[in-house]
Amino acid sequence: MDILELKKHANDVRKGIIEAVHGAKAGHPGGSLSAADIFTYLYFEEMNIDPENPKMEDRDRFVLSKGHTAPGLYSTLAHRGYFPVADLPTLRHLGSYLQGHPCLQHVPGVDMSSGSLGQGISAAVGMALGARLSGRDFRVYTLLGDGEIQEGQVWEAAMFAGHRKLDNLVVIVDNNGLQIDGRIDDVCSPNPIDRKFEAFNFHVIDLKDGNDMEQVRAAFAEARATKGMPTAIIAHTLKGKGVSFMEGNADWHGKAPNDAEYETAMADLEKLGAALGGSAGAN
Repeated sequence: MDILELKKHANDVRKGIIEAVHGAKAGHPGGSLSAADIFTYLYFEEMNIDPENPKMEDRDRFVLSKGHTAPGLYSTLAHRGYFPVADLPTLRHLGSYLQGHPCLQHVPGVDMSSGSLGQGISAAVGMALGARLSGRDFRVYTLLGDGEIQEGQVWEAAMFAGHRKLDNLVVIVDNNGLQIDGRIDDVCSPNPIDRKFEAFNFHVIDLKDGNDMEQVRAAFAEARATKGMPTAIIAHTLKGKGVSFMEGNADWHGKAPNDAEYETAMADLEKLGAALGGSAGAN
């Protein structure tokens, strides 16, 4: 898929995020928007998947370790064809299958239930080891928040993955610099993130702009070419990317837009879509 089409899909994913959190009157838009380009590249280009056969045995696996950004994952899955886009506004509603965190028992395309920060990467490492032990060649991807990597369990999992040389594992850190209480540097700095992963025997890719689709493509190509060690992609992104009043604002880590803010957000994204030549359309 060419870069323009990927950008269009990413913009559609962002619209779905806003639709979902507005419909729920709750949720986490900021980190979902910052990771939208990564979600899009993974599901529309990088991973071996089949929306018509979500449990395909040799599919690549994805674990959303920062499970609170489920609106981003759900919007991507919906636009990729796993379930109807029209269901996104039912997020967190009583009886909806779209819970506040991903649930593999109910949502097509979700490979691991997650939400307790720090635990998703451990599950991903186990999946990667399982693939190796069973002689299968699927790849495993996991997305973490930069606030999440303040959790010690993350580094236990990283130590194990590096020791086992799990080169079928790609860890992506959404490094937008903000968490619920403000700047990560002020709360409990995890920096230098790159050198920490290097110390755990990872190949590290410094993705200068994780919202630039060409750079995202290059980073995943480098990860795929890396042998003998797991890869960590440190993706520098903008919290709230695409919505003017959410960009770079920690206040939008975990709250939904009201009706007026929803209209402004959707207008921002419609404008961005028009500049790209319109929506990507049904997939």
